Amino acid sequence: MSIDQTFIEFQGVLAGRYSLDRELGRGGMGIVYLAREVHLDRLVAIKLLPPERAVEGDLRERFLREARLAAKLSHPNIIPIHAVDDVEGFVFFVMSYVDGETLANRVRTRGPLSASDGTRVLREVAWALAYAHGQGLVHRDVKPDNILIEAGSGRALVADFGIAAAAEDAGLDGISGTPEFMSPEQVMGQPLDARSDLYSLGATAYYAFTGRLVFEGKTSTEVLAKQVAEQPAPIASLGTPMPRRLGAIVDRCLAKDPAQRPANAGVLAEQLAAALEQRREVPAALRSFVKRDGRVDGAGALLGSLGIFLSGLITAVNFGPLAGFTVIGAGLALSPLAYLVSAARTLVRSGFTQRDLEPAFRTESEIAREERLAANGLPSLRGEPLLRSTVRVSAPIAVLSTGAFLSSFSIFDGSLVFMAGGFPQFVGVVAAFALPTFSASAIALALRAQRRADIDTEFWGRVWNGRLGRALFAIAEKLSPGRKSAGAMTHRATELSLGMAAEQLFAQLPKDARDALGDLPDVLRRLQEDAKLLRARHDELADALSSASDADASPEYEEIRALRDEAKLKQSQTIAALETIRLGLLKMHAGATTVASLSTHLGAAADVAADVERLLDARAEVDRALRFPREIATTPA
Repeated sequence: MSIDQTFIEFQGVLAGRYSLDRELGRGGMGIVYLAREVHLDRLVAIKLLPPERAVEGDLRERFLREARLAAKLSHPNIIPIHAVDDVEGFVFFVMSYVDGETLANRVRTRGPLSASDGTRVLREVAWALAYAHGQGLVHRDVKPDNILIEAGSGRALVADFGIAAAAEDAGLDGISGTPEFMSPEQVMGQPLDARSDLYSLGATAYYAFTGRLVFEGKTSTEVLAKQVAEQPAPIASLGTPMPRRLGAIVDRCLAKDPAQRPANAGVLAEQLAAALEQRREVPAALRSFVKRDGRVDGAGALLGSLGIFLSGLITAVNFGPLAGFTVIGAGLALSPLAYLVSAARTLVRSGFTQRDLEPAFRTESEIAREERLAANGLPSLRGEPLLRSTVRVSAPIAVLSTGAFLSSFSIFDGSLVFMAGGFPQFVGVVAAFALPTFSASAIALALRAQRRADIDTEFWGRVWNGRLGRALFAIAEKLSPGRKSAGAMTHRATELSLGMAAEQLFAQLPKDARDALGDLPDVLRRLQEDAKLLRARHDELADALSSASDADASPEYEEIRALRDEAKLKQSQTIAALETIRLGLLKMHAGATTVASLSTHLGAAADVAADVERLLDARAEVDRALRFPREIATTPA
């Protein structure tokens, strides 16, 4: 441990009150020591204004005044200040010691934060800023080094409120703060308000999610110039895996014009909470299916294939080559399908349906992306365009040349004969180069893709959520008659949960009642799909609005707001219609209503579905009229 003269002299002043342990860090505005408060026998952190700065009377008074104001703050995400003092020329304040690490150290040592972890940390910081701003205090130096993450709880705490203001108002070096995280108005020495902290938090978020600074330069002056004059690269352009809405929030915080940033830290916290959809808990049976049971791979698939080939070989020896090939072909075609039907049947017996797989596969893909980011960091995209071009060019050449080369073989007297000549030899040479080139490029591209996402999970997700998956579950349901156990519903969206409950109630009605309500399953499916589309529609409209200023009152954005509110209203009406049908079916089972009464509700629900579908059909025209960006208009949130 390195002990300097300041440590010794400061400890002499504090003797009997605090016992200094070691230095935790230092910067231009302070030296931080770990100490033990003698009377209460607790660890604390003491921030000391450097003695060479403390001799400046204006700075000392400002430091003490700002520290005393910060000491009045009481919030779970702000490090509390216990004491502020000026003793024998030593100016310092005492704050709680947080056992953890700074956000900066967390990113440096373990790489960028995942979307979910980063959003939680930033939301807690936004809560702290909202509280402090409400007390009239602007931080002025929000950065990763001033955000601590508690080791036990993962809670984010903000440090050093107002201390940057002491240096700035004292006129030290003209401008105070950290260049990489300063707002443009702070760089230019303009009056600051709470929105300056939001810019700094946006720069902090940029670093937390990517591990990169918004602007870099050889000198501080170069960085400051970029803060004022250059537009930052959108965070999505760096290949960071995160929800589109979250990226838009970070980009908006980094707007040069304060009026284009979120209105205040409270609004920002709400936007961060809504940006990341709550990850629903997936039941164990579905997790097992997504990871293992719903896939034809692994050792079992290899052993099964080997068994099929051996069976075919034995059949060929005893009954001829044709019979052997038939056994192999039928085995390779039917065995995987039989296995998949068996896996689907297991889920059906547990009370799940094919529609439960979409959220389960989506959740597993999100987890896989976060795990790969944590393990590999942000993947480099360098060379990938060249690989894609090579695959696109070499694939047709390889297929055509190989086909032409194989067509040069003919059968004479039962023997395979190569038709020699210039053209066959030429296409053979082309195929010899094209095939390895295509194979190597395709494998390299697949390996790069696998570093970013679990392509196996995405492939099987498309299989099970498509037509083949629906057919496999239809077969499994026919093979599993009788009562099934109730599946957990925590992973299901409201519309899916209501629709499936209503379908089950309908299936338990007497046959004559089901015949009288024959349109009910179709109406339920329409309402479920409509509610799902309306949810996505509402989110994309909200995304479009999040890129606009709160003060933007242009007719286009007013119309978008109206459409967003209409989508929310229609979604509520659609789910209410589903709820009405479910309650009607429950009453029928209890003998409290009739088929005729339920038919009336069914007709009203069909009208709701038709109204919603007319709204959704007009979507393309509305999007063109409002000049939506293509990605907002076509990509669900």
